[in-house]
Amino acid sequence: MTYRPLALVTGASSGIGLELALEFARNGYDVALSGSSAQIFDAAKRIEDLGATAYAYRADAATHEGVESFWQFTLGLGRPLEAAALNVGIGLGGAFIDTALEDDLRVIAINITGTVHMAKNVARFMVAQGHGRILITSSVSATLPTPFETVYGPSKAFGFMFAESLREELRESGVTVTALLPGATDSRFHKNAGMARSAIDQGPKNDKTLVARQGYEALMKDLDHVVGGDDTTRQMVEENRITPEPVKAARHARLTRLNP
Repeated sequence: MTYRPLALVTGASSGIGLELALEFARNGYDVALSGSSAQIFDAAKRIEDLGATAYAYRADAATHEGVESFWQFTLGLGRPLEAAALNVGIGLGGAFIDTALEDDLRVIAINITGTVHMAKNVARFMVAQGHGRILITSSVSATLPTPFETVYGPSKAFGFMFAESLREELRESGVTVTALLPGATDSRFHKNAGMARSAIDQGPKNDKTLVARQGYEALMKDLDHVVGGDDTTRQMVEENRITPEPVKAARHARLTRLNP
C-alpha cells in the first residue's frame, strides 16, 4: 500500500517533461509517465532514484490509440490521480510551403488533438473524485506569430487558451488548471524540430530545471499561467502584449529562418 500521491506526466522522456516528472518525485509524488521511445524507461530509473515509484509507458502521442492506451494504463494502477502535466509537444521548423503535410498534421495531432484527448480523460476523472491539478504546457510562442514554425505557434496558442477556458469551467469543481509558457529552453527541442541552423537554437536558452520548477510551483499555487524562464523571457511576453503582430512576426522570422 502506498500513501504517496500520484502524478501523470506526458512527454516525460527528456527536456521539460522529464524535469517536471523529477520535480513531482522530489515533492513526494509517484509518477506515471509516457514517452514515444525506450528513453522513457531511463527516465523512470531517474525518478526511482529519488525514492518515488515510476510507472513508465511507451506510446505514440500522435495517435488516438497511443493517448488512450496510456490513460488506460494509468487507470489500471487503481489509484487517485492528484496531478497531471500534459506536457508532450513537438515543433517543426521550415517554410510552410516546404514542410511535408504529414509533418504539419503530426504537430497538430500531438499538440492539439492529443492534448484535448488526454485532458478530457483527466478532467472527467478528477471532477468525479472532487479534486486535482492539471498543468498544460504551452509556449511563449502562444503570444506571437511564428513564421518558419507556422503550425507550431498556433498549436501552442490553442493550448494556452484551452487551459484558460478549461480553468474557468472547472472553477467550482475542486480541479485547477494552469498553463506553463516556456521560452527557449536548453533541451533538444529546436534540434528535433529541424532548426539546428536557426538563430533561436544557437542563442541563449533557459534552464529546463528552472522552467519545470516554475511550472510546478505555479500549479501548486493555483495560478492561471506562468512564463517559464528568466526575467528577459518574462519581459518579452509583456512586450508581446502591446507589440503589433506584423512587428512580432518579422522579429520571430529573423530568429527562426534557417541559416545557409
